[in-house]
Amino acid sequence: MRRLICATFLLASGIIHLHAQSPAPLLVAPGVLPPAKSVSVFGQKIAYFEAGAGPTVVLVHGFASQAIFDWGNVIMPLAQHHHVIALDQIGFGASDKPQVDYSIQTFVDFLGEFLRTLKVDHFALAGESLGGWISASYTIQALAPENTGKYALPRPDRLILEDAAGHTALNSLSPIPIAGSLQESRGVAIVFYDKSRVTEDFIRQNFALKLKANDGTTERLLWNNPTLAHQTVGDKLKRITIPTLVIWGGDDQIVPLADGRDYAAKIPNAKLVIVPQCGHAPSLEKPADFLAAVEPFLR
Repeated sequence: MRRLICATFLLASGIIHLHAQSPAPLLVAPGVLPPAKSVSVFGQKIAYFEAGAGPTVVLVHGFASQAIFDWGNVIMPLAQHHHVIALDQIGFGASDKPQVDYSIQTFVDFLGEFLRTLKVDHFALAGESLGGWISASYTIQALAPENTGKYALPRPDRLILEDAAGHTALNSLSPIPIAGSLQESRGVAIVFYDKSRVTEDFIRQNFALKLKANDGTTERLLWNNPTLAHQTVGDKLKRITIPTLVIWGGDDQIVPLADGRDYAAKIPNAKLVIVPQCGHAPSLEKPADFLAAVEPFLR
């Protein structure tokens, strides 16, 4: 019996070790997610994934990204106990890309109208990177006393900020590659702590995803918009009065951990979770750690 217990322990230890050495692919496999849906918002197509039943969780992706990239590995696990909606923001992914002067307020306006169109009222809102900036700004506006009337922004019940931008203007952060070639697409490595996972196959898959999205113009328009400097949220975070989880990669090379600590310090009663040995997107690089922090917060 003692040998059996010892062997079982060693086997379990080996499994854990092998799992640590062989993490899941960064991009979700085809067929795992349900078919994408779409809805018209301000006359523009907004694409989104929807899965599961229960309390609603709305996922907002980051800059130069889309729902399947930032959230693909966590949508179905979250959908086991929640109704998950993960949208491609206007100008990104499979959503329409009008030639407008993109700003944070553009995305806030579209997020609010998207939620109204789908009749989403009680929900948790989660944003990654640029999506975190948008989600924080949206929450501040939604919770404001003047947010009333027929077109009031639906109010979130909880907020999750993952490596959120928004303390400074977007173009003051470490440069995020806007891939116009396969070589430039290698710059995606800045997102990750473990550079060994940025394989040639992943680079090519990501480049193909970007070409299909055709959102480089959106990225340039937003990155170079001078009004972003006036749309930061650092001095307004005290207005966020709903339960808030701030989750951050401990080795983020794009938005520093100091920003995460400041978010958590300025939002009343916010909880900060740091994911060690992780870069800019825990939901992508370390989805199990992300889920371990988020799922208890959502209960």
